[in-house]
Amino acid sequence: MAAEPIPAARAVAMLPRHPWAASPVLADYWAMTKPEVNFLIAITTGAAFSIASPAGLSHFPWVALANTLLGTVLVASGAATLNQWMERRFDARMRRTARRPIAAGRIEPDRALMFGTLLSLAGTTYLALAVGVLPSLLAAVTLSSYLFLYTPAKRMTPLCMLIGAAPGALPPLIGWAAARGRLEPEAWVLFGIVFLWQFPHFMAIAWMYREDYDRAGYQVLPPGRARARFVTLQTLLPLLALLPLSLLPVLAGAPSTFYGAGALLLGLGFLYYGARFTLRRSGPAARQLLMASIVYLPALVTLMILLRG
Repeated sequence: MAAEPIPAARAVAMLPRHPWAASPVLADYWAMTKPEVNFLIAITTGAAFSIASPAGLSHFPWVALANTLLGTVLVASGAATLNQWMERRFDARMRRTARRPIAAGRIEPDRALMFGTLLSLAGTTYLALAVGVLPSLLAAVTLSSYLFLYTPAKRMTPLCMLIGAAPGALPPLIGWAAARGRLEPEAWVLFGIVFLWQFPHFMAIAWMYREDYDRAGYQVLPPGRARARFVTLQTLLPLLALLPLSLLPVLAGAPSTFYGAGALLLGLGFLYYGARFTLRRSGPAARQLLMASIVYLPALVTLMILLRG
């Protein structure tokens, strides 16, 4: 008979730490902030700020941009840390997340809680003092809705993505408010683009790790036959809505017409991989859709910035 399985958190804790890390503890604290997610957040925040700011390098408010990105990333890092603190017991049950510092027992929960709280307070305070009250309020709404609405919803309903996509799409509003001091229709277009983009992005992840999510008790996908239909709708409908929405800046006359061609090609490519995923519902198709989503958003906002009229 096979030996009793070692709990995931204990097994991971027994693994050797990364040899490249000069300080394993610092590396763990860095990992808790989810720098790969913060990169996308910084892109959307910075893009919105840049689009709302005057064109031309000579008049561009670089210091304000740096302050906005710093404050936003601090809040996002705090949210990521506090999310892992809240979900540490569930993370320990998933192969994908069992290596996380808190779930694996390398960082004590109390220290993680303090670290995440300090980052969150530092970010919102910095935004208020260095950028403005409105960006700080938006960051606080992002933080609170992510932690207290989306995080528990993942264990309650497959519609959690509908809840979580709202705080996930707020960083562009932070960037726009930092540049203009108010929110305008164009800012809400950016919000809508990021809101819709998250559905195929997360459906790819949810499908790839569906067994992990089931094991941990997350309700991100419905059980039984409804699962395939749910994934199809949550992938294709947002992609179909994203395509015309991404062209709204062209219709408003903001970017050049070259942006329209680029946005259309990017949207059609994204839609292709989404449709391919829903037809095959395989691991490779999900990974290709995930990669397409990671390429799509930075490419689209880069076009918005570079090809403004």
